[in-house]
Amino acid sequence: MAVYKTGANRKPQIWAISYKSLSRLIRAIISSYAAVADIRIIDNKLFDEAVAAARELVEAGEVDAFLSAGANGAFLRDAVDAPVALIKVSGFDILRALLRARQISERVALVTYQEISAELEEIKQLLKLDVAQRSYKTIEDAIVAFKDLAAHGYTVIVGSSLIVDLAERSGLTGIFLYSETAVRQALDDAVEMARVARIEEARRERLNAILRHLQEGVVAVDMEQRIEAINPAMESLLGVSADWSIGKRLSEIAPQLALEPVLRSGAQELGRVLKLGGRTIVVNRIPIREHGSQTGAVVTCQDSATIHRADRSLRVQARARAATARYQLAQILGSSPAITEAKAIALQYTKVDSTVLITGESGTGKELFAQGIHNSSRRRNGPFIAVNCAALPESLLESELFGYEEGTFTGGRRGGKPGLFESAHGGTLFLDEVGEMPLALQTRLLRVLQEREVVRLGGIDPIPVDVRVIAATHRHLRDSVAAGRFREDLYYRLNILHLYLPPLRERLEDLPELAARFLDVALRRCGAHRSSAEILESLLPRLQAYSWPGNIRELENVLERVAVLYGGLGVSVEPSEPLLRRIVPELFTDALAPLQAPGRSLKALRKSAELAEIRRTIQECGGDQTAAAMRLGISKTTLWRKLRHPA
Repeated sequence: MAVYKTGANRKPQIWAISYKSLSRLIRAIISSYAAVADIRIIDNKLFDEAVAAARELVEAGEVDAFLSAGANGAFLRDAVDAPVALIKVSGFDILRALLRARQISERVALVTYQEISAELEEIKQLLKLDVAQRSYKTIEDAIVAFKDLAAHGYTVIVGSSLIVDLAERSGLTGIFLYSETAVRQALDDAVEMARVARIEEARRERLNAILRHLQEGVVAVDMEQRIEAINPAMESLLGVSADWSIGKRLSEIAPQLALEPVLRSGAQELGRVLKLGGRTIVVNRIPIREHGSQTGAVVTCQDSATIHRADRSLRVQARARAATARYQLAQILGSSPAITEAKAIALQYTKVDSTVLITGESGTGKELFAQGIHNSSRRRNGPFIAVNCAALPESLLESELFGYEEGTFTGGRRGGKPGLFESAHGGTLFLDEVGEMPLALQTRLLRVLQEREVVRLGGIDPIPVDVRVIAATHRHLRDSVAAGRFREDLYYRLNILHLYLPPLRERLEDLPELAARFLDVALRRCGAHRSSAEILESLLPRLQAYSWPGNIRELENVLERVAVLYGGLGVSVEPSEPLLRRIVPELFTDALAPLQAPGRSLKALRKSAELAEIRRTIQECGGDQTAAAMRLGISKTTLWRKLRHPA
């Protein structure tokens, strides 16, 4: 056998997992293997405990092969990803043990793990000995076998270290089965297994290091800078063939690519720009480590023109897809209790990365809040990407979210296309109208949220993504779950942090401020030199009496129409009521007739509209006030109070 040295050629690490008598036998032998292997023993661990100890060693990279016997060996072979050398019992071992047993009793039993020895029948006839055989799978099986054997007059048990120990505990005499010869043979096997495993692992690691860089020129060398592998791109770059260059020193073929510093320090060098054969290349030098020791290095070279093309492609893609959030939470207008509470909750949500579900009617500013949460979070410097799940057909939405590989679609982008989850890596993905997402895509979305990785259409390799998801919907998702239109497990995965945005009718205190801001902006856009305060003086009562089913978005649109109307008139000219009715008819519906009723204040009108909305919601919920309160975004106590004291 070869003698292993420390360092890069350290001795194989072999662990014997054994029990009592067998451990003593191995311990007496291992000193003679000191030159070829580092052998250590894990003593008195059985079955699951033995497997757990072995797995820890494998995960820590501290083992090349295991040595074991019997039940422990069988368990280890099935459970650990490392070679296991089994100590095998020969016919001579059985004969030797039975001869010892015969000196004690004429009635002897052989107890083995799972299998019955086929050689025993010949040995029984040879020794003219009454030998019974039993097998076991568990310790309980062995104990039952001992009781049965004792009942039939068998007092001497031949078996493994565990069987000897259990037999003696049961008041029987135990004869140890394994011999020094069997242990030495198994140790030789373990050393050879470790040697072969190391060779294969080294080949695998080198091959992987090269395969990872197939788009570049790649050459791998040993610690003496002798070339071990070179790919066609590097052959072309250096003007050499693989057959000629293997075994030669890289420093002699291409001094510019010399790897002495990396081999000496073990530190990688990335992104060095060099001139080689009249071409500008970008060079990476990377050490190769195997089992914690450096065994060589790899150098990769890429033509700078290729990098320029990739850079242009990335910049075009980044420009084509704006991935920034413009709004801050502080920019959200309003000081009413309802909106103040929503902003305070949103600010708390900026401190964590958990998924947020924003609910509220259409036009309440869900994306505005999503952008504000992103811009106040630790992800503020990452991308913010928004997609409306209701705006795209299912097939297009799927490819947009998850991306696709080249060749998946006819006419698809060459090289494939990353999806929005990949593009939002390190930032936030806003899924607007998530309640409209088709069920088939809900399943894929759930997996991405659970596993934090995405698989492109037509692909098989999962791509890890670090993305915070903020979802929004105007639907009552609980109702959608009950109707089978939305997955319940996805609902709970999205609804970790919940943010309810109140409709405009629940925050009418904010309407004057909102109206003034929107009208000012719209008047400037129209080039109208009018005062928003002057216009709103006569218009505000009607704005406050309207229920605003379209909420903030509808208010902004209405005021833009008003601004266009006023912008087309002279500074001293006021629009007539008939003209206003034609431009903004929603403010003059029959539902607002009480506006002309004498003695009705604006506060009373708001209370009346609020009560009507509450009663309508209760009716839609089949009289269930708890469900109605949840849908309205108020507590059941508040609902009961508003019904009891409507005025």
